[in-house]
Amino acid sequence: MLGMAMNSAKLFFAGKLFKDNKAAMRQLMMGAGVGVIAGVVIGLFAPIWVAAIAAGAAGGAAQPVLFKDLKYA
Repeated sequence: MLGMAMNSAKLFFAGKLFKDNKAAMRQLMMGAGVGVIAGVVIGLFAPIWVAAIAAGAAGGAAQPVLFKDLKYA
């Protein structure tokens, strides 16, 4: 299991894991942006720990939706 994770990390950092690296990075940034926006908006009205949980949930829920059509090399 660790070997598979290490191999995937090597391919990712070499730029050979995805067919379209720009699309993968764009989708990753969009998911992170969703989390940041959710954290800031909820942080205005709720305690920071609630905002952190909500931001993590929003960002985590966005990733599978964004990555559903991602092609691997």
